[in-house]
Amino acid sequence: MFKKALAGFGVMLAVVMLIAAISGYGSPRATAEAEINSEPLEVEPAATNGGFSVEVLINGVSATEYAARGRNYIEAFENAEYELRIRNPSASRVAVALAVDGLNTIDARHSSAWEARKWVIEPYGTIHVRGWQMSSENARHFYFTTERDSYGAKLGQTANLGVISAVFFRERRPITVMPVTPGQSVPPSSSKEDKMRAPEANTESSSGAAPRDAARPKSLPGYPPPDDESAATGIGRSVSNSVQWIKMDLEPRAVGEVTIRYEYRASLVRLGIIPRPYPRPDVLDRREGAKGFEPRYCPQP
Repeated sequence: MFKKALAGFGVMLAVVMLIAAISGYGSPRATAEAEINSEPLEVEPAATNGGFSVEVLINGVSATEYAARGRNYIEAFENAEYELRIRNPSASRVAVALAVDGLNTIDARHSSAWEARKWVIEPYGTIHVRGWQMSSENARHFYFTTERDSYGAKLGQTANLGVISAVFFRERRPITVMPVTPGQSVPPSSSKEDKMRAPEANTESSSGAAPRDAARPKSLPGYPPPDDESAATGIGRSVSNSVQWIKMDLEPRAVGEVTIRYEYRASLVRLGIIPRPYPRPDVLDRREGAKGFEPRYCPQP
């Protein structure tokens, strides 16, 4: 299945893109878009993270992760801007479908990971995604805010607030045609990869992303409605992030998946993710410092 990718001039570290051999900040960034005529042939979910990593950076510092309930949690800080640092540890180029609050970070659509437009990471590369891609030139920063003020609430998409999800797909390796000795029969191919190969769909212009109107389907009203106590991601200040599309052929099986849940501290305490705070001075601090013996006689009370 062919993909189309968006290469851009964003914040990327040591990544060499298809069009320009430049690394470091200011180098091209890429994203991939699925071009699909029909349903994919048995697209399988990834079983693990596959060694891929996604870090949430708040003020340039990686947020502490708490493993609980079969997933990882981080603490959100209201009005703090954040960015996502994504690493590809493999020797293959990969495309990552990246969603915040259930919305694709490239076009704000809610879809399957296979159908989503994707960021492309070169072998052993790292990219930084700082915000929602608003055009071929600009993005708008992620920041923690309340559900009511979130970007999802502004689009009427509030069913998946509080989650960051990344699903990784490896680029399909070219098929090697082996020479055949005259008179030797060639066994028919029956590999799963050959069965999953599909014709390329019509391509769209490489000049930019889809119209913004396509990103505004309204979800059914959520229950309970968005509130001012729970964390979500807002759409913040504009940052320069030029992009352009490239085409990729991806394997249909995801090779890694990373999911991060974020909440304000009070919610993490309610979930039992972090300890409930106690008033100070804490009696347990005194008791933990208790000793059994002192070198002196019994004092008069």
